[in-house]
Amino acid sequence: MTWSQFLHSQTAVASDFFTIDSTLLRRYYVLLFMHIPTCQVFYAGTTANPTGAWTTQAARNLFLQHSDQLTDARALVRDRGSQFVDSFDEIFRTEGFKILKTPVRTPVANTFAERWIGSIRRELLKQPEGLPRTPSSGTAANSNASSPTTSTTTTSIGPTSPLTRDRQQRPTIPPNLHRRP
Repeated sequence: MTWSQFLHSQTAVASDFFTIDSTLLRRYYVLLFMHIPTCQVFYAGTTANPTGAWTTQAARNLFLQHSDQLTDARALVRDRGSQFVDSFDEIFRTEGFKILKTPVRTPVANTFAERWIGSIRRELLKQPEGLPRTPSSGTAANSNASSPTTSTTTTSIGPTSPLTRDRQQRPTIPPNLHRRP
């Protein structure tokens, strides 16, 4: 039985943090819980400093607000982050959960939460429709910066990408300058 098959056979909740960098160069940590059978995501909170006490309180709040939606869940899948302390685990154990810690440095073991986080990152990085695309709009993936009629963004370097366009345009030599033979 694979890890994915095991998680599908269990009615589990996945837990993970992801980061958001603000325009003021501040990093914020977002805690989420995901009910794996229904793929329902519960936002637990955002903080600049995720401590064990903060994470434990977020777990308490999860059960205070959503205990009726988690009645069938019996396991918690989480990584081995230092913010997941024993008191955090104890909150879930008192609710009858088994704690499943993912192996060290193996984010694919928490694939459900990681996939959802990846979706959020892709949606947040999308260029809003209707806004002009410029090379300075934030990502190197905007290779169609010169054609505002194109609504898709590609990451490949094609004939119209800024990198190859610069190579094709040769500087013109003013007529009063002559090259040496």
